[in-house]
Amino acid sequence: MKVVALAGGVGGAKLVAGLAKILPEDQLFIVVNTGDDFDYLNLKISPDLDTICYTLAGLANPETGWGQRDETWVTYDTVDRLGGPSWFKLGDRDLGTHLIRTQMLRQGKRLSEITRDFCQKWGVIHPVYPMSDDPIRTIVHTQTGEALGFQEYFVHQACQPAVKSFEFKGFETAKPIPAVLDGIRDADIIIFAPSNPWVSIDPILSVAGYRKEISKKPVLAISPIIGGKAVKGPAAKMYAELGFNPTAATIANHYQDLLSGFVLDNIDYLEKQKIERWRIIAFETNILMQDEQDRIRLAEEVIRFGEMILNRSY
Repeated sequence: MKVVALAGGVGGAKLVAGLAKILPEDQLFIVVNTGDDFDYLNLKISPDLDTICYTLAGLANPETGWGQRDETWVTYDTVDRLGGPSWFKLGDRDLGTHLIRTQMLRQGKRLSEITRDFCQKWGVIHPVYPMSDDPIRTIVHTQTGEALGFQEYFVHQACQPAVKSFEFKGFETAKPIPAVLDGIRDADIIIFAPSNPWVSIDPILSVAGYRKEISKKPVLAISPIIGGKAVKGPAAKMYAELGFNPTAATIANHYQDLLSGFVLDNIDYLEKQKIERWRIIAFETNILMQDEQDRIRLAEEVIRFGEMILNRSY
């Protein structure tokens, strides 16, 4: 079974890492949100791409889920001491990634080429692609009228401003990556990882052509919400501020026009019946991924669920 996984953030990285443990390289294709990308200290930073690639490579910091393990902070401490911007914490190992990416982009290479080159050097065998080689930037519009770049909102202001809406700046002119379109067309099933729907999956779906091709395939999503709370990140807070009850059913409803199946946590079993009224097949399990064994277990369950959905569609 050929799978395309759409992902962003730590939750997405964990599931993708589990899928990579059980699926060969020709059966898993990964598309990553780049709406979080931004410039910092004149460097091109791709937080979601790096989190997912580091995780697949076994380089990710196991305590934070982002950045690299065994990190040091000499450069960061120097920047801070000299009065430079220090709200986005870059470790010395992580800094090397951004320096080389920035150099290669300035030489005219595409982000997808650079990502492929990095993955080869890190030993990542599964294809990983940014959602576009063109910049798309997630803008958070707040209830007080501010328009904040995502990292300004997420890191610098620690998700404190109340959200009013989201804008994906540049999506109108951003082109899809041909290899991603081919991967979607060739896939048996599409998986939306347990990533934030608003700022991780929706930016990918905004790219021209992706939603249309995805709508032709069976799609299943894994909830990033357990018991009304986000496992990590501001998803539940965003939903509440936008006027939605932050539940697994709300997540399923967000994707309702695309979904064939939805995976929710055992604790949210009462929502299963509501989800299935929308003609979405629901599956309950433990979706909390606390270690590698959990990642593999959930990935195996998701694949079996996907196979069941495929069998029903024939």
